[in-house]
Amino acid sequence: MRRRIDMKHANRAVLARWIATGLLACSLSACGSNLPWVQLNGHRYRVEIADDDAERARGLMYRNEMAVDHGMLFLFEHETPQSFWMMNTHIPLDILYFDAEWRLVSVSRNTPPCSSGISCPSYPSKGRAKYVLELNAGQAKAVGLKKGDRLTLGPGIPPD
Repeated sequence: MRRRIDMKHANRAVLARWIATGLLACSLSACGSNLPWVQLNGHRYRVEIADDDAERARGLMYRNEMAVDHGMLFLFEHETPQSFWMMNTHIPLDILYFDAEWRLVSVSRNTPPCSSGISCPSYPSKGRAKYVLELNAGQAKAVGLKKGDRLTLGPGIPPD
C-alpha cells in the first residue's frame, strides 16, 4: 500500500535539510573564511580588524563565545604603551601586544571577563605597542608564545 506524500511537508523537509547542510558546512569549513588572518608560531587565526576609535572601544564586548581559531586585531596609529580592559567582555582572553615590527612585546594571559563597569582593572603592555591581538584565553600558552615572536599577516591586513 502506498502513502500519498504531502508535497507541502516534503518541500519543507527538503528546505530544512538544505539549510541545515549549509549551516553545518559553514561551521565546519569557515564561513568566516573571508576574514583576514594572522599567523603565530604556525597557528592561523581569522581576525576581525578594529582600526578606528569606535571599533577599538567596542572590541569583543558582549560576545559570549568566539571560535578557537578566531580573534580580534587592533591597529593603532602610533607605537605607545597600550592598555586594555575587559569591561562588558564575557569571555576570558589572551591579550597580545606587538610593536611596530609585529614582534611580541608582552602578553596578558587568561585575562578574566569583567562586568563591574568602570571598576574593571586595566591590563597594560610592558613596552610600546602598535598592534594588539585578542585571542581566547589559553592560546598564547597553546602555541608557545614568547617575547619577540613575530606575527605574520595574511592578505587584507594593512602592513602599516
